[in-house]
Amino acid sequence: MTDPTLSSSGPTRAASQWLADFAAALAQGDIDTAVALFEPDSFWRDLVAFTWNIRTQEGPAAIRAMLQARLADTQPTAFALEGEATEADGVVDAWFTFETRVARGRGHLRLRNGKAWTLLTTMTELKGFEEKTGDNRVKGAEHGVHKGRKNWLEKRRDEEAALGYTEQPEVVIIGGGQGGIALGARLRRLGVPTIIVERNAKAGDSWRKRYKSLCLHDPVWYDHLPYMPFPDDWPVFAPKDKIGDWLEMYTKIMELNYWSSTTAKKARYDEATQRWEVTVEREGKPVVLRPKQLVFALGVSGYPNVPKVAGAENFKGDQHHSSQHPGPEAYAGKKCVVLGSNNSAHDICAALWEHGADVTMIQRSSTHIAPSQSLMELALGGLYSEQAVKNGIDHHKGDLIFASVPYRIMHTFHIPVYEEMKKRDAGLYARLEKAGFLLDFGVDGSGLFMKYLRRGSGYYIDVGASELVANGSIHLKSGVNIERVNEHSVTLTDGTELPADLLVYATGYGSMNGWLADLISPEIADKVGKCWGLGSDTPKDPGPWEGELRNMWKPTQVDNLWFHGGNLHQSRHYSQFLALQLKARMEGIDTPVYERAPSYHTR
Repeated sequence: MTDPTLSSSGPTRAASQWLADFAAALAQGDIDTAVALFEPDSFWRDLVAFTWNIRTQEGPAAIRAMLQARLADTQPTAFALEGEATEADGVVDAWFTFETRVARGRGHLRLRNGKAWTLLTTMTELKGFEEKTGDNRVKGAEHGVHKGRKNWLEKRRDEEAALGYTEQPEVVIIGGGQGGIALGARLRRLGVPTIIVERNAKAGDSWRKRYKSLCLHDPVWYDHLPYMPFPDDWPVFAPKDKIGDWLEMYTKIMELNYWSSTTAKKARYDEATQRWEVTVEREGKPVVLRPKQLVFALGVSGYPNVPKVAGAENFKGDQHHSSQHPGPEAYAGKKCVVLGSNNSAHDICAALWEHGADVTMIQRSSTHIAPSQSLMELALGGLYSEQAVKNGIDHHKGDLIFASVPYRIMHTFHIPVYEEMKKRDAGLYARLEKAGFLLDFGVDGSGLFMKYLRRGSGYYIDVGASELVANGSIHLKSGVNIERVNEHSVTLTDGTELPADLLVYATGYGSMNGWLADLISPEIADKVGKCWGLGSDTPKDPGPWEGELRNMWKPTQVDNLWFHGGNLHQSRHYSQFLALQLKARMEGIDTPVYERAPSYHTR
């Protein structure tokens, strides 16, 4: 029998040797030797630690250029292997920690034949500005006798009364959904004065106000908020109102300065004061906030896309975008038409059918269908599941493993997953196609998550509605669009006329920078450029290749203007790196941004 310590020492020894050689080369400023440690088809993804950016260097030439620009200033030291390395299919996986002149970090390494294939470096904390946790936590109690002392509640009320009025915040976050809340919690822990502006009356209302049947399609292990994971009996798929209540409680417990019932009206950057001037209306009264940094945290999307259809103004029934859909109760026995075939369209169609409505889905173009159970087991289970936790992969480690795969090659990791899904769920796919449903798995077969990253649309995580489409319970008209809306019906592009009492536009959203055009100016919106997408030159994600998500969590073409968003997993993970960038600027740490991404597209 092989001695397990010997069998495990091979990968650990290989990783230790590579890390020692890399550290020595960097310490000596020997960039040639450092670059020679990477294979020709290699990637170095950096989350703030070296580049003050979120950026992937693709290939030795790009790695060399980055080190030539940033090595002397970064001064990386103290590389140390973390735990034992592992090996599978000829690839060695290893974790390590390191330091820079101003920060501490954590990284991940993949070796092939002794050379680096992928390298991930991430900033975890700024030296001298660590979060007050563990041994560094504040006492809370003020022992002794002090005249005129204020207790916690009085101090908290003083802070709430002053911030935004007699004292200005460092950061204003526009948008108090999951993204703004997660980032606000990170900034609070770092001592960055922040106000979150939210138009709804309560935190969590952006969830509560959605259609009745909405539940998270992602599993609980994927969805924890920073610092405070869900309880271990939390449902795998949380209902919308439960999430709403959690977000409301979280804002209170994390002591966030959360301005609900507040609408951002206008923003401009004052060059003289080097601050933003953000005019908001708070509970009916105008307030001008003057932060140094302005963050838009309005989800993954901009304004709802509502198509302009001839005759819509004459429709006698109800019509609205899916974001405004109240639920199915009022439509029992009614004729309902839903334009769209992604997540919201399927959810709304299924709920209407459950309440006795006659529902037709209009599918304009092909859609990727990923059955929930298969998605959990094949795509997410290795990193985000109860079994993953038992295997030592909590959501923190899962996030870093996920982040360690460069976007350039990520699709190659996903294609086998969806090939297996095609086999596992072949019966469902065959029934859907027989019903006329137009299916796809992405242009390269890489499935759901690459579609999400590239375009943020084009898929449905099947939690039951697909069977209703397959068996005809939800009527389907595919490969067509609505040509004209009549008083009591819609006419499709193939000439079919469908009677309609309700028309729902489940037609998605525009780019996030659309908000800027109204709040700041169209010129600023276009200077920032399109948000989201990788430049993959696939449908709805025009090239050129950018290698990271456009404008997300990193410096944009407009100084002191940031975007934060994504699903719960991304909001949790990337809020760490955006918060560190904002904290560094507040403390006057030099933050030279390496290769700020250009804008290729407007909106």
